[in-house]
Amino acid sequence: MARSCSVCQHEDNVLINEALVVQGLSNRAMARQFGLSKDAVRRHRQHIPEMLAQASRAEEVAKADNLLDRLEDLQSRTEAILSRVEGTDNYSAMLGAIREMRSNLEVIGEVTKELNRTPTLNLTLSPEWLELRALIVRAVEPFPEAREGILRALEAGGNGRA
Repeated sequence: MARSCSVCQHEDNVLINEALVVQGLSNRAMARQFGLSKDAVRRHRQHIPEMLAQASRAEEVAKADNLLDRLEDLQSRTEAILSRVEGTDNYSAMLGAIREMRSNLEVIGEVTKELNRTPTLNLTLSPEWLELRALIVRAVEPFPEAREGILRALEAGGNGRA
């Protein structure tokens, strides 16, 4: 079983990481300053890049959450405006609020990945694929068993059973 990092477990690990990353102190200086072995500091230094990557990912998630919170707040305010103009004759304001709500929902859907606008390609209908498929089948006509096997495989692949 792997031992845990003594530097990560140290009560001053935040100060140690800051000194390693920001100040660039040597392993020996760090060991002396914090009562550690220089080998422990050297080993700890090796997993600092992963720790920084995790911190960066956590910051991205926090920013995305903040953006989503702001978008949802904007959506609530837009709904409140729509509620105020509904039942009045102010159709332009009503339609404007509806347009804004639709736009807000689209952005929220993109941020939450509920709305995927990535285009899809149906390769089985592509003229290039149909031509290539015909060329393959013609090329193996002299070999009936191979031709049948290829046709079965192509059919299975086209049905998502590759």
